[in-house]
Amino acid sequence: QVQLVESGGGLVQAGGSLRLSCVVSGRTFSNYAMGWFRQAPGKEREFVAAISWRSVNTKYADSVKGRFTISRDNALNTVHLQMNNLNAEDTAVYYCARGRLTVVADTAAFFDSWGQGTQVTVSS
Repeated sequence: QVQLVESGGGLVQAGGSLRLSCVVSGRTFSNYAMGWFRQAPGKEREFVAAISWRSVNTKYADSVKGRFTISRDNALNTVHLQMNNLNAEDTAVYYCARGRLTVVADTAAFFDSWGQGTQVTVSS
C-alpha cells in the first residue's frame, strides 16, 4: 500500500514563495512518474506539474510555467514543488500523486495514488 504525505503549505502574500514536499512510502518510488494537482474551492481538481521517474522530463500547466518547478529525490522517496511569484489564483489544496507509468502525464487518470493534500493560501 502506497502512502503519500504532503507538507509545506501555508499562508503567503502575493509574490511570495512556498516549497511543497511529498514523501512516498510503502512501495517503489523511483519507477514511477510523480505529479502535483490542485483543487480550488468550487473548482475541479487540475493538473499542476509532473516529472518522469529519472527526472528527464517535466510537464507544467500553462498557468504555472516559469513560476513553479517540480523536482524529485529518488533516494529519499520525495518529490518537491517550488512555487515562486505566487498569486491569489494559486490558492488551493495541493495534492501529490504517484503515476501509473514512468513517463509524465497531465491527467488524473494516469495517477493511482494520492496524498491528503496541503492547503496553500495566497493573500493579495
